[in-house]
Amino acid sequence: MEKSEKLAAYYQKEHSFKEGIAYLRKIALKTEAREDFKWSIPVYTLNGKNVFGICKFKNHFGVWFFNGVFLKDPKKVLENAQEGKTKGMRHWKFQSLEEIDDKGVLGYMNEALENQKKGLEVKAEKTKKVVIPKLLQAELAKNTALKTAFATFTPYKQKEFCEYITEAKQEATKLRRLEKILPMIEKGMGLNDGYR
Repeated sequence: MEKSEKLAAYYQKEHSFKEGIAYLRKIALKTEAREDFKWSIPVYTLNGKNVFGICKFKNHFGVWFFNGVFLKDPKKVLENAQEGKTKGMRHWKFQSLEEIDDKGVLGYMNEALENQKKGLEVKAEKTKKVVIPKLLQAELAKNTALKTAFATFTPYKQKEFCEYITEAKQEATKLRRLEKILPMIEKGMGLNDGYR
């Protein structure tokens, strides 16, 4: 399916926020951003760099700004997209079409584009050496195919697997998580590949 077909399908699909996202699109198309389709949502870019996207969820819809941390946010509407995990991304959420402030949204979109032109970006941190938890180390030691598969992942993806286990508080949860990731590692599938 072509990008234009994917975009059309996204905006035309029946959804409780269909009108709201269509309205945000109308505003976005007034900017100089180029409309694209990535990660199953419309993304608006400038010189190949992601600037903002329009998304819909079960209980809200909105605009997320890749480097929204640099926006002035005079209306105090921006939220951290994933508290603790996301350094730069910010989200402006709406529950209804009536909540959309045309001028405000357009202003935030244009400011985000100007910030992109200035090169204001949150740089990805270098992934530190991966510390493999003992549970996973034991499995890798038992199974050379698993060890080889794990070694083919980037340090970032290895770190995701390791943190997934170590972030669990209880031993039973750690074991469940280990059971979940072992087949993924064997198949060469990263923990969050389904979301990328």
